[in-house]
Amino acid sequence: MNRNFGVFTSAGIQAACVALFSLVGSGAVFAHHSFTTEYDGNKTFNIKGTVSKVEWTNPHARFYVDTTDESGKMVTWNMELASPSALARNGWTSRTLKVGDMVTVSGYAAKVAPYRGDARSVITADGRSLFGGASDDGRPDGGQGQ
Repeated sequence: MNRNFGVFTSAGIQAACVALFSLVGSGAVFAHHSFTTEYDGNKTFNIKGTVSKVEWTNPHARFYVDTTDESGKMVTWNMELASPSALARNGWTSRTLKVGDMVTVSGYAAKVAPYRGDARSVITADGRSLFGGASDDGRPDGGQGQ
């Protein structure tokens, strides 16, 4: 008995799965952004504060710094770093920054979002200076830090 189920043949199901997984997997590629999409290469910042949260995740690690703005109001900066694998090549581990650590951060400010930055240099309380980017991330300093 020959049953014809149209696209529900083995080859049809395989083709549908490949198409579906290709679309699902491409979301991360489209979600990733270039430096110039989000950050202003002419707008730098330098802040001192206390680490309030650390996210060691792809595609970019992040950490948050509590500090005061020009008026003395407490604000939280959202700092973007390179990927965890790029940071590891620069000497970072998932435990390099901990909640409560005092840090000095310099980098590039976001074009639109206030208190959001692309962290380039992070100086820890013990004086270690860490590079927060990757050499190929398209920022204006060409991967050499600030």
